[in-house]
Amino acid sequence: MNKSGVVLAVNISETKGVIKTPIEVGVFKENHGLIGDAHAGDWHRQVSLLGDESIDKIRAMGVEGLCTGKFAENITTKDIVLYELPVGTKLKIGDTIQEVTQIGKKCHAGCAIKAQVGDCVMPREGIFTKILKGGEVRPGDKIEVIEDLD
Repeated sequence: MNKSGVVLAVNISETKGVIKTPIEVGVFKENHGLIGDAHAGDWHRQVSLLGDESIDKIRAMGVEGLCTGKFAENITTKDIVLYELPVGTKLKIGDTIQEVTQIGKKCHAGCAIKAQVGDCVMPREGIFTKILKGGEVRPGDKIEVIEDLD
């Protein structure tokens, strides 16, 4: 399993269930998530991550125009298989330290992403983290597994 990757994009939205917009720098707050994002708060799914490799699977189905943020992920990654990371894995991403809290999720009814794209990989391959140490994350930042719990 690859223990490192890179941040392709940091994405934000003010409401849930919509496509997120890329930003140049994300400010992440401990026990909260991405400041200004609809999913941030004191719960276990503060930050969502999805690999570009997962998005490629939908592109391969002939869906065009898939860019970062289309699946409402806060952080789009490359070169690390997120959904193989066990819950409890700690990741250093930019200045932050994040802990994997959930793999995948149930897609909610009326999801704008599934309606526009036709399928959503987020329920199968997206992961969620909580922020243990806040800081900034930018595209190009390295992602490193800093502790294995297996």
